Amino acid sequence: MRRLCIGSLAAAGLLLTAGMAPDYAKQSGATAMPATRSALVAKLRLARESSSDLEVGGELAGLPPGVTRYITREDLLALPQVTYTVSDDSNFTGPTKISGVPLEDFAQTLSAAPHAAIVVAICDDKYRANYPHEYVAAHHPLLVLAVNGQPPSGWPKDSEGHGYDMGPFMISHPKFKPSFKIFSHSDEPQIPWGVVRIEFRNENAVFGAILPRGRDATTPRVKAGYRIAQQNCLRCHNMGREGGQKSGVPWTVLSARAAASPENFTAYVRDPKSRNSHAEMPGNPGYDDATIGALLAYFRTFSPHSAERER
Repeated sequence: MRRLCIGSLAAAGLLLTAGMAPDYAKQSGATAMPATRSALVAKLRLARESSSDLEVGGELAGLPPGVTRYITREDLLALPQVTYTVSDDSNFTGPTKISGVPLEDFAQTLSAAPHAAIVVAICDDKYRANYPHEYVAAHHPLLVLAVNGQPPSGWPKDSEGHGYDMGPFMISHPKFKPSFKIFSHSDEPQIPWGVVRIEFRNENAVFGAILPRGRDATTPRVKAGYRIAQQNCLRCHNMGREGGQKSGVPWTVLSARAAASPENFTAYVRDPKSRNSHAEMPGNPGYDDATIGALLAYFRTFSPHSAERER
């Protein structure tokens, strides 16, 4: 699932009871890419040759920052692959075999600075999934190339019932177990489909754009709100060039809404359709007052009069 703006815990598919095969730890040593950086970079194309090509950019090894290149599906399939049977990915209706390239291997090979990089997956509708180094190490996300042995043309349609194709690429996990919890928000799986571009960016630069501001920036509640917004809100909402643009509502507007009308902000986060019948964003009825309060406190730091409103 990827069409989330402020994520729904129920929709995120945190089903932790199912197994997966085989175990990632048993495979990771065998999946280290033998190809050198120069060998893979040499395969990158200057222009798209097919709709199945993956666009890559950001800070690529051996190339100037900001350039865009393309890698064919055939070249991706030539890289070392891993295969898992997953049962806790809400994009699928049951146990499903997926195959592909681990994002950590992909970053090690293509990123100019893999240990400082955040992997950003960009979808065809401008949704973005962010994979910080900590998340990658904890959850081992996989750039999926085959589902039940099939290429994208044979993949199931989106689980939300719209009939969308989930290719050309998607991202899943061998198994997802939340690694943190903040109030009623648990770490959520980042499982986008319709991925068309992968960027390797400096993690501090990406998250630095949404660092809380002002004298309340370091308070525990604001820091908690920042962590929640970093994982959820940044997927669909942007601060300048950082973040998703699916929603069309930038960070500054969220801040203005949080400052001007906390009640409406709260109602919208919990039940968007109660404020806008055409809203696509899933609701978050499980977000308790502490969670909403943290988001309000965080977004208010971007308002000129945040300190006064915080009181």
